[in-house]
Amino acid sequence: MTSVLLVDDERMVCAYLRTILSAAPDLTVVGEAYDGAEAVEAVLRLRPDVVLLDLRMPEVDGLAALDRIARLDAPPKVVALTTFDVDAYVLRAMRAGAAGFLLKSTAPEDLVKLVRVAAGGHTVLSPEATRRLVAASSDGHSARERISGLTPRETEVLACLGGGLSNAEISARLHLTEATVKGYVSNVLTKLDCDNRTRAGLLAHEAGLR
Repeated sequence: MTSVLLVDDERMVCAYLRTILSAAPDLTVVGEAYDGAEAVEAVLRLRPDVVLLDLRMPEVDGLAALDRIARLDAPPKVVALTTFDVDAYVLRAMRAGAAGFLLKSTAPEDLVKLVRVAAGGHTVLSPEATRRLVAASSDGHSARERISGLTPRETEVLACLGGGLSNAEISARLHLTEATVKGYVSNVLTKLDCDNRTRAGLLAHEAGLR
């Protein structure tokens, strides 16, 4: 069972999300919070697996809450929620360690699926969202320079991270053991100075890896 915390200053949004997620047999909504400060307290108290976090809230906003949550021991996966398209807020959230982002208009069936994806440790980004994130972030030349120090195999692993693949999926695709993949992923993150797979995956797209 995957536990989910909902964070949005609009209670109707929380109620809507609760209705959708509670209908899934493997998901349970363990709580709600209505600003960033409450979100951090709720994470400490409830220890959810996934947090759906609104980025724009009064008082303590989602970005500030994300920063505090990311500093906790064994933090949950945080998925940024927004009614807006890709913008500076979303980019800052991704760079701060968010597992991805969803528009609040995401179809109910896709919302359930993507919460499961986030809980599994994968990046939650639709292909369209990824394209727009890349367009709004740093230029491809800069990204290609950053990855130039990787070995050919490390570059292949980075491309897989860009596709949101798990270690097991990378193992199957590249015909490597999972232990070997884990080592490559660690090397890639260290060399690129990326503190999570999401940042590395975004860099892969910026560099044009497929």
